[in-house]
Parts: sequence; structure tokens; C-alpha cells
Amino acid sequence: MNSSENQPPGFDRIRIGECTVTLSSREVEVVGARRPRRLTPKALGVLRVLLRQPGRVVTRDELFAEVWPDTLPTNDVLTQAVTQLRKAFSNDDDNGQAYIETIAKTGYRLLVPVQVLDDVEPAPPAGADDEIVDMQPAMAIAEMMPPHVQASRRRWRHVRRRVLLVLGVLMLATVVVLTALLLRRAPASSSAVDAAVENGTRVIGSPQRPYRLITATSGFETYPTLSPDGSLVAYEGANEDGQGGGAIKVQTSGNAPARQLLAPPAGSVDRFPSWSPDGREIAFARFSNNGGCQVLIASATGGALRQATRCDGTELLSFDWTPDGRGLVFGSMVGRYAHRGIRKLDLASGQWKALDYGVAEDDFDYAPRYSPDGKWLVFVRNPQLGDLWRMPAAGGTPEQLTNEAAELRGWAWLRDGRTIVFGRRVDSEVRLYYLDVESRTLRDAGLDDAQWPATARRAGMLAFVHRRAQFGIFKVPMEGGSPPQRLFASSGRDGQPMAAPDGRQLVFTSDRSGSFALWWADMERPDSLRPIEGLRPEARQAPDWSADSRRLLVVGRDEHGRTVVYEIAPRDERVQPLPVPSEQPLQALYGANPDQLLVVERDDQQQTRLSLFDRSVQPWRRLASIEGVSQARFDRSSGRVLFTRLAAGGLWSVDAALAPGSVQQISDDQPSRWRYRAWTVAGNSAIGYLGTSTRCGTTLVLIQAGREEPERCLDAERLSAGNGLSAGADGRTLFVAMAVSDGADIGVMRLPERSPTLLPAFSKLLLFNGNGPS
Repeated sequence: MNSSENQPPGFDRIRIGECTVTLSSREVEVVGARRPRRLTPKALGVLRVLLRQPGRVVTRDELFAEVWPDTLPTNDVLTQAVTQLRKAFSNDDDNGQAYIETIAKTGYRLLVPVQVLDDVEPAPPAGADDEIVDMQPAMAIAEMMPPHVQASRRRWRHVRRRVLLVLGVLMLATVVVLTALLLRRAPASSSAVDAAVENGTRVIGSPQRPYRLITATSGFETYPTLSPDGSLVAYEGANEDGQGGGAIKVQTSGNAPARQLLAPPAGSVDRFPSWSPDGREIAFARFSNNGGCQVLIASATGGALRQATRCDGTELLSFDWTPDGRGLVFGSMVGRYAHRGIRKLDLASGQWKALDYGVAEDDFDYAPRYSPDGKWLVFVRNPQLGDLWRMPAAGGTPEQLTNEAAELRGWAWLRDGRTIVFGRRVDSEVRLYYLDVESRTLRDAGLDDAQWPATARRAGMLAFVHRRAQFGIFKVPMEGGSPPQRLFASSGRDGQPMAAPDGRQLVFTSDRSGSFALWWADMERPDSLRPIEGLRPEARQAPDWSADSRRLLVVGRDEHGRTVVYEIAPRDERVQPLPVPSEQPLQALYGANPDQLLVVERDDQQQTRLSLFDRSVQPWRRLASIEGVSQARFDRSSGRVLFTRLAAGGLWSVDAALAPGSVQQISDDQPSRWRYRAWTVAGNSAIGYLGTSTRCGTTLVLIQAGREEPERCLDAERLSAGNGLSAGADGRTLFVAMAVSDGADIGVMRLPERSPTLLPAFSKLLLFNGNGPS
């Protein structure tokens, strides 16, 4: 947005309340302040939109469309822009709240009078004698226009008033007729969906919260699937027999009590339900405690159980029904029944058919789903750093739909056959987004803390998992005995704690201030806690400390949405972007010496690798690379680099020069693919890996000299976050983000009759157009 957009020539200085804003220089002059305050371009963009409608509420969607038209914005970026505006307008007596009002769940409103100035000198403070202090910008602009333009505008306003008057009379007559018809008969449920959700409250469709939570337990309900008509929801919930595992529950999409589909055998867990196209059967996976796995099919009423196939007791199992209901389509599988790529299983014959399409050695294709017309298959490739891909249903050349390299948590087709709804981790939460497959346009669905969406095949219903966990930073003794100690309590979500080698400093990400930011503290002085200004960190990977504890490497986004590697001196509050010669850096680490940096990157061919750069020369020189890496850590005690891979669970090591001949596998199963970030170097070349079990919320497994020690219970109740932890300098403590409150419920809502209005997204960081990367 340039400085003259939507403004007439010479429109450069505005008095807003008692402040004066110069648009061309982005400066705000406040009475009593020693110097002007400078706005960021995005904050100025927000101000421009608010100035067009002073006193009126401007919605978040309007602001996103105007100020961030080429990116995938979150609430945090808008909150940061408004916060900066309030700081710029504030004086010693207030915090700027008197200028901009927040309208909960809606948007913002400019509260103060606005006056366009035509002087070139700084405006004096507003006083009681000012006659035009209440002038709106539209009035001021009109007075600056030529007389013939003003006359034309007056004629148009006269015609518009007459047209609006006629339309108003017609609308009033329509309302009267409709009201009479409604009073003559009570409304009837028009479908099975209406009957299921009608219980006298009709929460669905409420403008405040357009969904209903149909579960209300203290545990976790996950992985919903809807019957074709949308009247029933199946999901994974607690087993009613008290065995501690999960079971498949079925209930209406209203608030009727749930029934358990089947009772799993002792020690088994039923997961991942999927409703058949005809609504008569539910397919699901049963995992046993000995590592076995079966995909089973049962009647939707709970009988006629039969086995579809055997699988393996590993995570990231995915399957769905074929459009005719005669088979299942599976994503990549590992273990004893491993297969790379997507294939179909014919249920009658038990025969497999692998689809012929392009899939690389390092690719793991997850959650394939047929389009409603059966012509396309869409799937997630490498869900740890994933994107949506599409190919013809019979196989062929896949095409990439998104360019996120993000943690995707579930997706589903809408019944229009051209729109996809998917869950994506953004900063400290997971949100749902709509994607138009053909035009590559998208929009935020407006649902906070939502993931794993499911839709009804023949009805406009959406189900999803609503999880609003609060995480805190805990100092946890590795040997047990003492309870975990929470650091820096707040009502926000804290994550990715990284302790410095000096044993004093700690950084972590948090939304505790209302916007997502990186926070720093000297642990010996708790009152030193403060955010690091000047960057918005990525939640994908944790920061990395230098050996001398003076600097940090952080991957973040700049004001244009581009991925940037920053080097930070937190005590001095210095933030410097680094010229990393990479298309899309995902993680940055210090190497064996200050001139060497390790970068996990993704290139324009969507291949992920770990690269070693020499930054002592310009431009930086790439010295070596290892393909297919998802995360890396540098172990200074041994001088080796540890890393995980996209294509397999487990842990590998390589020397500091990334010499191919030095690659060794340390563990063949831990970390798992999905929890590939839940590990750290724990001192003396040991590796600590966090997990969970039926008897302990957060467990620790230490790997030393290639040998796994017995599992330890760090906290019996709290679950750890799956993204980021670090070990203290003494090698005896861990810094872990663990849930202070947690739980997941199933939400249902009616989708709009028409496809959601989608906004164009042209950023090369987000989406592709039809001709390749934009």
C-alpha cells in the first residue's frame, strides 16, 4: 500500500485526536513527546483503513484483505499492528486505548475525531477553540475537491437516496409478508441435520460462535468423521470399560449422549474412524499393546465386524473409502507392511493396487482423499513439514497446491468439489483455512484452536477437533524426585524453551502479551523477562544459542511475510537479518566455528536438506548438504550433528563437515515422525526424547552410546508440547513446555450454503498459481 493510495494529492498530514500523523514519513507527533514516533508500513496500512470509517467497526477480514492481501495472516500480525498504533498515540497518562477500540471477535474502531490538515508546519495541540476538530476525513477530502466534482457527487447522492428509499419500501413489504407466513405455521426441520441439531437453543449459526461443542468431558475426543447426511458423528474417545485406551464413539451432531461402537480388547486402542459413502459402515484402526495393527470395518450400529487388512503399530497410518464404497485408499505405510506411496485395497478380493505417480524416496504421502466427483486424489506430502498435493484419481503427475512447509493437522473436501478445508499450525495455535483448489485462493475459516476437520458427503456440515491447551515453561529434574517447577507464569501459551550454555539465559516463544513473540530472561533475575522486538518468530523450529551464549539464531517472518534468518544479541537487544542464500530456510544452527552455519532449507523443487554454509565470504558458500532432513541439532561435546529425516522415524548423526561417509543411525524408531522435534542434546553426548504413555503424561527416554535407557516419568499428569525442549548446562535438568490445562472436544457447524468467499493469495511463500511457483 503506497503513501497516496485512496487519498487525493497533498493529503499527507492528519490530526487524529491530539496527535498529528504524516503519512509520507509514517511519523506520529504526540503532545509532550520529545521526538516523532515512526510506524511500520503495516501499522500505517491498518490506520489508513480505520481512517476511512472513523467511528465505525472495521472487521478483521476487511483489514486482512486490505493490508495483507498476499499472505496467510494470523490474528497476531493484526494485533501487533494495532498495538504499535496504540503505543504511537499514547502519552504518559494512557496506553492508546482511547484511540482504537477492540470489538471482541469482530474488529476495531477508531474513536477519536479526525481532521485533514493542509499546513506544512507541525499542528498545534487540539483545543476548545478548534472549530473543525470533529471533521471526518470524507468531509475534509470533499472540501479539497474541484467544484464540478463536488456537484457531481451531490447529484449521485440524491439519486442514491431515492433508490435506497424504494428498495427500503420493497424490503419492508417483504418482511411483513414473510412474518405473516411464519406466524401461520411453526418452522419444521427440513432435513436429518436440522432434526439432529435442533434442541431449543440453535447455537449453530450464532454470529458469536457459529459452532456447537457436542462433547464436554475433561478428556480428549479426536478424529471426527460425519455420516453422509451429517446427522451423526463418530470420533475417538475414552473407552467406557475403564481399560484406559481409546474407543470409537457415535452420537448425533446435537447434544444427545454418545454410544460406544465396540468394546476394544484389553490393551487395545481403536482410532481413526472413517464413515462409508453409504453411511452403513465405519472403518477404523485397532492398535494392540504388542505393536500389532488391524484396519477393521464394522456396521455403523456396532455389529458385523470384519478385518480389511493388517498394518503395523506405527503412527501416521492413514486411509479413506473409495467413492464406490468397495475399497479403501491408503497413504504411505511403514514397518512389516511397508509401502512407499498411495495404493488401493479392494475389500472383496483383498487385492492391493499401487497407483502409478511420481513419489521420491524421501516422500511420505499421507491422508489421501477422493474429490466428491471421484476425479481427483488430494493428499499431504510429508506432514511434518507438509503441503497439499493433487493428482488424477487413477494416478499421474502430482501438482502442488500449497507451499507452506507447515505442520498440517487434517483436511477434508467440501461437497462443492472445489474447496478444501485444512488445519494448519500458526504460531501458538492450529486454525482452519479454506482453499479453492482451482484458483489457489484461500481464507481463514474464523475458527480458533480448530484442527482435524471432517465434512459430510451429502450435507453442508463440518466437524472438527477444538483443542485449547495452555502450555507453560517448566524446569524439570531428569532424575525425578523433585516436582517440575513452573517458570514465568501467565495465561498465555509458552513454548520452545531454549536454555543458553551459560546456564543463566532462557528464550521461549509465547503469546502472553496478546501477540506471538520471542521472549528472553535472565533466570537469576525473573523480573528481566521481556519480549525481543523487531521480529516475529516461526513456530516451526526452536532458536539456537551460540557457544558463548551471546547470540541466537532465529527463523522468523519479515513484514512482507518472507522467511528470514535473524541473528540476535538478546542482552543488547540487537536484531540483524542474515543473507542466507536459501529459497526457504526452515531452521538455523551454529556450526563448529562462528563462520559456519547449518541451515535446514527447502528449495524451489520442494526438496528439504541440511546445508553447511561458510559465511566468511560474500555471497555465502554452500560447503555440503544432506537430503531429506527435517530437524538438526549440533552436539558441541562430540562435534557431531544430530538429525531426523522426513522419510523415516529415528535419529542419525554426521560429522561437523557433513561428510556422507560419516552418517550413522543412532536410533531406528525414536524420535517418531510426528514427534520429530521432541528431543534434545542432554549433555555428555546423551539424547533426551520426550514421549507419553498410558500411565504417565510426559516420559523421558535417554539414548547414550546407541543404547536406550529405561523410560522415566517426568510428570504423571501433564502432557508435553511436541515442539522444542532443551537441557540445562548442568546436564541434570530439562526445560520443557507442558500443558497447564488441556483437553479436546468435537465441534460441529453448518457450512455456508455457498462456498466460502476466498481471498487471493499470491505470495510465493504460501501458494502456487496454475503455472508453477508465483
